[in-house]
Amino acid sequence: MIFNFQRFSTHDGPGIRTVIFYKGCPLHCDWCSNPESQAFGPSLMYDRKLCKSFGDCLKQESNYLSAGENGILIDWASVTKPEKLKDICASRALTVSGEEKSIGEILVEIEKDRSFFEQGDGGVTFSGGEPLSQGPELESLLEELYKLKIDVAIETSLYVSWENIERCLGRNINFLVDLKHTDSDKFERFTGGNAALVLSNIKKLAASRENIIIRVPVIPEFNHTFQEIKEIVDFTVSLKAVREIHFLPFHKLGSAKYEMLGMDYKYSGIRNLDVAEMAEYVVYAESVGLIAKIGG
Repeated sequence: MIFNFQRFSTHDGPGIRTVIFYKGCPLHCDWCSNPESQAFGPSLMYDRKLCKSFGDCLKQESNYLSAGENGILIDWASVTKPEKLKDICASRALTVSGEEKSIGEILVEIEKDRSFFEQGDGGVTFSGGEPLSQGPELESLLEELYKLKIDVAIETSLYVSWENIERCLGRNINFLVDLKHTDSDKFERFTGGNAALVLSNIKKLAASRENIIIRVPVIPEFNHTFQEIKEIVDFTVSLKAVREIHFLPFHKLGSAKYEMLGMDYKYSGIRNLDVAEMAEYVVYAESVGLIAKIGG
């Protein structure tokens, strides 16, 4: 299930890229900038500022929608089959994130941009959500792109079974791997996942000699100390086959989406991190032999 096609991207792999965002992620990071990507099915989103109180949505669904003084009220815990409300709101206050797309339909979208990313040494990047949670569908799509000689990158946490990763290998893919933390306790408390699985998968992937860049989302209260970043850098150096690391400063660009999804945003009171605060991480990473940069 796809929730966005982002064209002319220059921050998700080399060159000019078309980024395809899959829905569904086994992790639930507290700072996630795409919270609509977490559920594996369609997600209802409501932007109160756009609501004109036309009432068409209430006629279609009364089980979890009701009229309020300033727009509609949503019983988020009772939301089922939000896809019924797709395109029903004329003002676009109520939307549904996520749509099933066949491999053929995705390839049509990619072909629209092919001339642009070929001129700019770019390609296609799969993001999410977690693309590697998509199973055989992604494998089939990767095979088609490999035959078409289109450059492919995958943005991934590697928080999946090794089998999901292994079936994607051998197609000259650029793996942009989010390494959030090496400490099991912090990893679990802030993401709901298991750091041991991620670290194990990174080691296996590195041993397979695939193209890998480690990307570290630098998050206040989670991994924003020199010692924590040092441990991530040292782990990266130990992989031998991985020579590049990127530091991604925390931002709150996706914070408004939480209210639109009826979700709490735990980082609402935390400031964005400045690029200058990443400087010492870059210096250390370069001092141990890595290529390091700030941003993706």
